[in-house]
Amino acid sequence: MNYFSRITSIIALTVATCSLHSCNNNASKTDTATVSTESPRIINIINFIRQTDYRVEGADSLLFDATTKQVAQLKKHQLPGTFLLQYDALINPKYQDLLKNELDATSEIGAWWEITQPHCEAAGITWRGQHRWVSTANIAFTTGYTPEEREKLVDVYMEKFNSIFGYYPQSAGSWFIDSHSLNYMYEKYNIVASSNCKDQVGTDGYTLWGGYWNQAYYPSKSNAYMPAQTKENQIPVPIFRMLGSDPIYQYDMGVGTSRQGVISLEPVYPDGGKDRRWTEYFLNSIVEQPSLAFNYAQAGQENSFTWEGMKDGLEMQIPIFDSLRNEGKIRIETLAQSGKWFKENFELTPATAVTALEDYRDEGNKSIWYNSRFYRANLYWHGKSFRFRDIHLFDERVASPYLKAPGTGGQFFYFTLPLVDGYFWSTENDLAGLKLMSKAKDGSAEELLLSDPVVKNASSDVLEIVSNDQHNNSFTITLNPDHIQVSCKPSKGESDWYLALHVPAEKKSELPFKELGKSMIKANFRDYDYRVNLKEGAILKGGPLSSHIFQILPNKNSINISTAY
Repeated sequence: MNYFSRITSIIALTVATCSLHSCNNNASKTDTATVSTESPRIINIINFIRQTDYRVEGADSLLFDATTKQVAQLKKHQLPGTFLLQYDALINPKYQDLLKNELDATSEIGAWWEITQPHCEAAGITWRGQHRWVSTANIAFTTGYTPEEREKLVDVYMEKFNSIFGYYPQSAGSWFIDSHSLNYMYEKYNIVASSNCKDQVGTDGYTLWGGYWNQAYYPSKSNAYMPAQTKENQIPVPIFRMLGSDPIYQYDMGVGTSRQGVISLEPVYPDGGKDRRWTEYFLNSIVEQPSLAFNYAQAGQENSFTWEGMKDGLEMQIPIFDSLRNEGKIRIETLAQSGKWFKENFELTPATAVTALEDYRDEGNKSIWYNSRFYRANLYWHGKSFRFRDIHLFDERVASPYLKAPGTGGQFFYFTLPLVDGYFWSTENDLAGLKLMSKAKDGSAEELLLSDPVVKNASSDVLEIVSNDQHNNSFTITLNPDHIQVSCKPSKGESDWYLALHVPAEKKSELPFKELGKSMIKANFRDYDYRVNLKEGAILKGGPLSSHIFQILPNKNSINISTAY
């Protein structure tokens, strides 16, 4: 990602520290979960390698030094890592010798899929960049090339890699690899795993929004960002989401603007992976708190940030990973190993969850992420104020705009289908969301506040959240792979509750909804028609508050929203 734009974010953030003892005390508040074959916690340490970076003075030597230090660090702790080579680094004898002679045998060498001048020239493609490598989306990524050019780029890379190391890489990662290239890598060269960037809006010009949050998924053959629903239409290569997003705070970074900031496990960020207190809060959510099929995080750092930028964060993080591994709480493995395990255990994309019930900032915020092959949802608490902050639907029939033709310009855009979008539909001072409400006798609306949520795995793919409102009514939110159910047990008699979509007036023109029926919502997003059906409940347009787009009324104290097309 863009070095200077991210460094600007780093400088703007403040450093916080926390002793290991105090963070472990926080972790002890949650029931301990240990690594098991049923629901392992997996860490990939992925360091990807560029040969040069025109934005960094003395880049060639500084980038090589960073990779050398990363290799030595993993050897010291006897940890496996994944080193992904960009083509310009692949053809550099210094990197070849380093990885052949110094890298531990438990580690992996794979492909980093940003396109460079020597890569293009080797494939007989005209280079359009001002430098040997640029971050411009239509030059650095395969979305900017024709399908035929993409195949040439794959062939040239794979043959060069094989001539150097004697085998083809099993893993290929990038901020984004298009579906045509990914499927070609699978069918011709049998890659077993891939990785792409976390969700973000506008960061470095790359927008990935609404996808399978963190974790890993099988992509659609038509759209590598869209999880597939069927075996027939999926690429059987799991894509692992990179960078380790903060489950509470990353989502709203930059809300109301055109570009998000970054709070992630990357060791260069003072308010993220460089801060011990944040790191242990994040690992607590991954390792200790409720999950489903598995939980995952990617650690490591691109060498463009140089060793000086990443040293403090990595030297703090790596011993923590080592300790968690020795306690049996996490598996540290290569990207290829994780990909093979995923394929052995899941024929289709599984349901997963990330739970963060403890707030390292002590502001009372909580966040629960749920994913299946049909949708993702985020439940969010600010204190006791609760809302569905995000619900995005997945549909393998949605083709990428770059599937058959190259993109133009310095950005690329990947989206899924919004039902609730707490980022794009919010302003800086008025946040959108699907809220629990109650109607008073005089017709006024009251927000229902939920406290102390209890989260449990109802089954291997179902997450259940139970919480009481201020009137002691008990609400249960059940996240199933193909539907969301909200039910209530009133404390006294009947509770006149409902769900209401709140959106600021300034954002109403951006909503995708075209028709609201009694039991369905018809929508169109980026020229694609889709609909949402209710299995239980009824839809009413508007509501007591002018900011409410629609209400969903329960039937016998239950609402059931189908998330499968």
